[in-house]
Amino acid sequence: MKVNILLGLLSLTTLLSHAQNPVEVKPDFVVRDGKATLVFDATIERGWHVYSVEVVENGPTPASLTVERMEGLRPIGGLKAAPRAVRHYEDMFGTEVYYHEDKVTFTQDYEVTGEECVIEGFLEYGACNDVSCIPPTSVEFGFRRKVEPAIPGSPANPAIPGSPGSPANPAIPGSPAIPANPGSPANPAIPGEPANTARPDSLGAASALWAPVKVVTYEELVKRSKQDSDVNKTDDVNGENSQSPWHIFLLGLLGGLVALVTPCVWPIIPMTVSYFLKNAKAGPEGRRKGVKDAIIYGISIIVIYLVLGLIVTAVFGANALNALSTNAVFNIFFFLLLVFFALSFFGFFEITLPSSWSTKVDKKADDVGGFLGIFLMAFTLTLVSFSCTGPIIGFLLVEVSSMSRILGPAIGMFGFALALALPFALFAMFPGWLRQMPKSGNWMNTVKVVLAFIELFFALKFLSVADMAYQWHILDREVFLIIWILIALALSLYLVGVYHFPNEERVRKVHWVRWVLGICSFAFALYMIPGLWGNNLKAISAFTPPMSTQHWRLVDNEVKPQFHDYEEGMAYAKTVGKPVLIDFTGYGCVNCRKMEATVWTDPDVQERLTGQFVLIQLFVDDKTPLDETVVLGDGRKLRTVGDKWSYLQSSKFGAQTQPFYVILDHEGRVMDGSYSFDEEPLHFLRFLNDGLNSFYPSTDEGH
Repeated sequence: MKVNILLGLLSLTTLLSHAQNPVEVKPDFVVRDGKATLVFDATIERGWHVYSVEVVENGPTPASLTVERMEGLRPIGGLKAAPRAVRHYEDMFGTEVYYHEDKVTFTQDYEVTGEECVIEGFLEYGACNDVSCIPPTSVEFGFRRKVEPAIPGSPANPAIPGSPGSPANPAIPGSPAIPANPGSPANPAIPGEPANTARPDSLGAASALWAPVKVVTYEELVKRSKQDSDVNKTDDVNGENSQSPWHIFLLGLLGGLVALVTPCVWPIIPMTVSYFLKNAKAGPEGRRKGVKDAIIYGISIIVIYLVLGLIVTAVFGANALNALSTNAVFNIFFFLLLVFFALSFFGFFEITLPSSWSTKVDKKADDVGGFLGIFLMAFTLTLVSFSCTGPIIGFLLVEVSSMSRILGPAIGMFGFALALALPFALFAMFPGWLRQMPKSGNWMNTVKVVLAFIELFFALKFLSVADMAYQWHILDREVFLIIWILIALALSLYLVGVYHFPNEERVRKVHWVRWVLGICSFAFALYMIPGLWGNNLKAISAFTPPMSTQHWRLVDNEVKPQFHDYEEGMAYAKTVGKPVLIDFTGYGCVNCRKMEATVWTDPDVQERLTGQFVLIQLFVDDKTPLDETVVLGDGRKLRTVGDKWSYLQSSKFGAQTQPFYVILDHEGRVMDGSYSFDEEPLHFLRFLNDGLNSFYPSTDEGH
């Protein structure tokens, strides 16, 4: 079946099914005094709400802006929403979300850099009520404005006649016309047709496969689970939240603890604490002042790094953070950045800030004194220690930014700064501990080198995500494992003293800690070797490319999907008389790889998947372009194969997260709810058996 024909039918399906959109959005573009603003005024029906710009993991579709063409403009900040969003816990998503009711205005500011402003793209938003959601909806826009000096006594920026959103601003020639917002008078529902239903006479039988269906809600699944021996079968709102704020905070805390024992920070601790204590007057009052100054110093460190995290958040914005997980440009940039940091820690060069910066700040601290002087001393620490802390901070920001959580960088930086600041306060309170601190030495350089190897491990992870999303096949599973094995062996040999780097002395006597770590690294390399011939390597399955990219296999126990195309798989299932298991997955989905490695390889689960189902695996982040861009009835554009499957998941099943499993009959009806991330094979097996029993109601075994 040709993609363009089917998607053409889908565009009509969408137009009909969303004829009563509860949200009406009016775009506009305002240019005034060298600044320009995109404005989207949204009116929301009572009982519905539109989700704000904040990105919530496993949550709803946030409001996001995609610009496809921009001339004469430079963006300022990210997409903003007013009034302030309501923060509320929603059972539908199992997390706190941010939304707007009644009315909301989304704005994006720009600096005007040319004599003419041209901008095209679309705003995407999600909306729900208490029981259901509409699929992510796009509002297309296209504006062209000439920037001319304001004439006294006339409007500062008259609109050009004919523009969308105002009576006087023409659409850009050759750009797609902005579709009327579904549900508005310009796009009424077809008389006599019920809302949200497709017409078989005009759409054909195939369109029924895309018709929205009711999926068992979370509450219904929990109720059924309690009735059926407390089997924990959950839907997409109950996935593992490995990217929670606590996870990010602990990652930052660990980074700060590592930074403490580097050569740039560790020697400074006793010097700084002694300075505060010696400069305080004698007696209890002076001692208290020294402790107070040290605490202020620590708080200043926290403030400095927290501001850094907030700046990164503002620069990236919600939209960019949400796109990092599979975007090739970002992932390749992160790969190169981590390799750059690793080479710095190996000692090939140092990442240093200009010495004049720290000198000026330090002098200013001596001049002003008091609270500001202490704050500037803390700022001096961040500058002089940058050669050690910079790569750690960079690694931390790369990790938390790719987690698609808008406040991730700020949370991570808070954890990092807290670990870095605590010793200054604690040693000031208990100065006797200073005498028990390990002395500075070559061991601190060893910490840097070990960290460099760890950064190389993670650098390969980011390159792998880009490789899989764009199907380059330069880093298939065995190539990935070979590189990781070589890195682990190199780390092991370094730790036991076989070689050293140019900037350090050869180790004459290997400490027992280095022997233990070296043996662990060597054991890790041995553990990965069987993976070259097809072993699952469950402990690292979340980081390695999927088994489908493996070419060398002694034993092939992988469960392979029979189809990667929805329509083809459904047609085949009808001919063989088997139910269909749809797996919505992603190349950058960590939990998807865990399910495939730990659950699908269970013998009973494997027997069910390979013998009694037609398995269709759909990658929502597949960047393969469609033969042609398809504009749906609501104005949304499908440009890639991943866009097509993402649209299928959201429009038919009302779900957006991966992994997401659902069992269908040959007409596209759901057999027994949905299933998400749960590493217990018995739970997934129960889900499969329930689906079989629903498909074959006359038998107990499903065949």
